[in-house]
Amino acid sequence: MEIHLNISFPRIPCELLTLDIMDVSGEQQTGVKHGINKVQLAPRNEGSHPIALTSLDLHSETNAAVHLDPTYCGNCYGAPAPPTATKAGCCQTCEEVREAYATVSWAFGRGENVKQCEEEHYSEKLDAQREQGCRIEGGFRVNKVIGNFHIAPGRSFSNGQMHVHDLNNYLDSPVQGGHTFTHEIHQLRFGPQLPESLSGAIGHAGWTSHHLNPLDDTKQDTDDPAFNYMYFVKVVSTSYLPLGWETKSPLKKLGRRANTDLSADSELIPLGLHGRGEDGSVETHQYSVTSHKRSLSGGSDSAEGHKERLHAR
Repeated sequence: MEIHLNISFPRIPCELLTLDIMDVSGEQQTGVKHGINKVQLAPRNEGSHPIALTSLDLHSETNAAVHLDPTYCGNCYGAPAPPTATKAGCCQTCEEVREAYATVSWAFGRGENVKQCEEEHYSEKLDAQREQGCRIEGGFRVNKVIGNFHIAPGRSFSNGQMHVHDLNNYLDSPVQGGHTFTHEIHQLRFGPQLPESLSGAIGHAGWTSHHLNPLDDTKQDTDDPAFNYMYFVKVVSTSYLPLGWETKSPLKKLGRRANTDLSADSELIPLGLHGRGEDGSVETHQYSVTSHKRSLSGGSDSAEGHKERLHAR
């Protein structure tokens, strides 16, 4: 199943946002980048408009490790070199040192006294982004089982049986009021978008331009850096079939062919085209949602008229 999202966070820079996916089968995807774009947004007091994607890139290949010579082998500062290192057993860039720290569940911080990070001016570039926001947009695939995806501050790693994030740079912020998870969900959908011609023909009051996605245009605002928002979603498969699909569908012919594995074929379909049939059919999903929010510092919801709701730290 594909999930497509477009969410803006006007009070936290892209460098500090991480998208992770996990499910009950034990599969985990941390720091998801494939199929996902992070769009830097101007500071909130300047309108939060998109700015150049390459502006203040903390890990630009053009600027990274320009100080290296062919024989150089960067220090990993006590951590094992990451398996993705450009040179086996070495940490050639600031990003590789950060990955090495994550493999042993160490907090990284601003990279002080790390030669690679100082050469790449990591902390200076991070500070230059502090007033910016970020929009996360794109899509990814998940198993059709119970699971969750979350957007949280800092690089994620496993510590024993726990999934944790390095919050140092998020909480230790020079920005007045700190970073917060104020956000706007422009779009969140499960499966392909319905063609405009089809959604217009349905003409259901309250539908979006594609189909009913209750979280579209949701806005949440907070001044508390330790505030948590959760959305519990129940997803229902939905098929839109054109008249006469029984005789047109190529899947009908494939499905009756002996020893045909349609699930294997589906992995070859490009992201964004999954669920669209050649006969005009669309296999997608609708969902219902229950939202919950609380301060991780504890307290009650008395400000919202529900003092009976108490939250532990």
